Amino acid sequence: MPAFRTLDDLDAQGQRVLLRADLNVPVRDGQISDFTRIERLCPTIKELSDKGAKVIICSHFDRPKGKVVPEMSLKPLAAALEKALNKPVAFADDCVGPVAEAAVAKLADGDILLLENTRFHAGEEKNDPALAQGLAKLADVYVNDAFSAAHRAHASTEGVARLLPAYAGRLMQQELEALDAALGTPSRPVVAIVGGAKVSTKLDLIGNLSRKVDVLVIGGAMANTFLAAQGYSVGKSLQEAEMHETALRMLEEAKAANCKVLLPVDLVVASEFKPNPATRTVAIDSVPADMMALDVGPETVEAIEAELRKASTLVWNGPLGAFETPPFDTATVAVAQTVASLGTSAGLKSIGGGGDTVSALRHAGVLDRMTYVSTAGGAFLEWLEGKTLPGVAALEAAVG
Repeated sequence: MPAFRTLDDLDAQGQRVLLRADLNVPVRDGQISDFTRIERLCPTIKELSDKGAKVIICSHFDRPKGKVVPEMSLKPLAAALEKALNKPVAFADDCVGPVAEAAVAKLADGDILLLENTRFHAGEEKNDPALAQGLAKLADVYVNDAFSAAHRAHASTEGVARLLPAYAGRLMQQELEALDAALGTPSRPVVAIVGGAKVSTKLDLIGNLSRKVDVLVIGGAMANTFLAAQGYSVGKSLQEAEMHETALRMLEEAKAANCKVLLPVDLVVASEFKPNPATRTVAIDSVPADMMALDVGPETVEAIEAELRKASTLVWNGPLGAFETPPFDTATVAVAQTVASLGTSAGLKSIGGGGDTVSALRHAGVLDRMTYVSTAGGAFLEWLEGKTLPGVAALEAAVG
């Protein structure tokens, strides 16, 4: 387990705490459409406030590219935080400088302040030391609770963490502990399910997982590329012909690492991609030339479930079929529900995240029945790929 300090190690009373959050929430027509990130952040804010800290929240929002873009202001998020926390949340029109410093000076113990979008400063994404110093000037300690931004070496995620005593917030701690349980020091056997459209976007992921897990399940359209590489005709299915040699090499590398790769044995095919078309279930050597594979079939689902029943840990990234369009959600939903029931009956640890995975698990009705679901997207994927995350590395360095 990586070594890092948590809120358990912090005497927060009277301290000015700069809390790096991720408030980059989806907004449609001026309204927040998903409050998950706000809800997951609240425990850390509440704990710090209740312990008498002066809580100073900073975050990026969207991509203003170093300019002040009014519609990308974090000001509306202050009201959303107030409602979620049931506590007043003040707002400062800048994240550094006289405006921010004056707002911090007004704080009493337990008060909460939200700073303006860090990306209104070009120095944020450049990890500019001057901006990091400006942020550090506001606080006595730094708490990072934005794992979803930990793969960025920015001023508010990495630079300032090296200027103040640095700690992991509860969400960051939870995420890192879940990831360690998934691949760091997992209970074995470990099964990984990797879905999605393209092999080319998941080369590092598949390469790293094949060295760390016992069984690697490959689904989604990327499975078509592996099947085609092995000489199967996949009809009109989405696949990457230029990735055939790479796919075959990956299968050899997995075999050398003693990782069993489970590819589809049957497929659900249709002549067009639309909701509820006429479909057929066919063996992988019987895909009609004028049809495309859009989901894995029931025999493949049975094979996956057989491996899950033997497993202690599951890592899931990507759906097994085109789950947004019925009936091509059938396999993903079936496997997800099996995972949820095995969590209850057999203690299967299940960690999911990245891309469409959260949507797929929500669609299957099992989001709350997984052991842990990461909403971190890119950071979750980079961690699965075995990459160093600058925001996490800075927390680890703070312990040294």
